[in-house]
Amino acid sequence: MTRNMGTIDRLLRTIIAVVIVMLLLSGAVSGTLAVLLGIFAVAFLGTSGIGWCPLYKPLGISTKKAKPE
Repeated sequence: MTRNMGTIDRLLRTIIAVVIVMLLLSGAVSGTLAVLLGIFAVAFLGTSGIGWCPLYKPLGISTKKAKPE
């Protein structure tokens, strides 16, 4: 797995995941929406942790800056 996520992308995903977790813990959302948001939060934390997004690969997207040569 080659990293395809830049620092800003990873930071934004982490912030979004933390906000979702706070909403879930405060009880602001419940039911099916809570489950779906929980799945997104786990996915965002996982992908930001490893720096690789599986959806970026088939779309040919990379937010990681290329190393200068």
